[in-house]
Amino acid sequence: MNSETSGRFDELMRAVGNGVKRALPPIERWNPPDCGEIDIAIDREGVWHHEGRPIPRPALVRLFASVLTREGERYVLVTPVEKLGIRVEDAPFLAVDMAAEEGEGGPRLVFRTNLDDLVPLDAEHPLRIETRADGEPRPYIYVRRGLWARLTRAVFLDLAERAEEREVEGRAVFGVASGGAFFPLAAAETVKESR
Repeated sequence: MNSETSGRFDELMRAVGNGVKRALPPIERWNPPDCGEIDIAIDREGVWHHEGRPIPRPALVRLFASVLTREGERYVLVTPVEKLGIRVEDAPFLAVDMAAEEGEGGPRLVFRTNLDDLVPLDAEHPLRIETRADGEPRPYIYVRRGLWARLTRAVFLDLAERAEEREVEGRAVFGVASGGAFFPLAAAETVKESR
């Protein structure tokens, strides 16, 4: 690992408390009654709103995010005593930073969300690319409990710089290696046509 890469990775880990993973509430063990919907929404930019106004306290947003899950197409906050549906415009999180670490098993990419979760790109946290109607790719990384983070444009551009061409299932694709897996970003012919 070169010193620039190592420094960037260390900086990212320090930004979220040396990579100490926050314990999440055990919502899988709770079975509260469904109490309908609450006027909480997460906009496209990852900002949480209550009754149309942004929630100004980051600690409160992190608390809500720690009990957020997805049930089918519905996003819900789960507590020991109630389950409440909320609205999410796109994805509940944004991937706002990325760092790479070179190790014995190859590269490992780690993303930081807008709520300071660290998410490694690996088999448990895959990448998916959706294509908008205008043909623009929209990348997401799996975070937890059916929840995804959309990569910001800057982070996606950083990720794309790491892309390499490989053959996957008989097709040439551009993608990135991380955590012992390879994640296709685009078909090679698509990338070559756009250059």
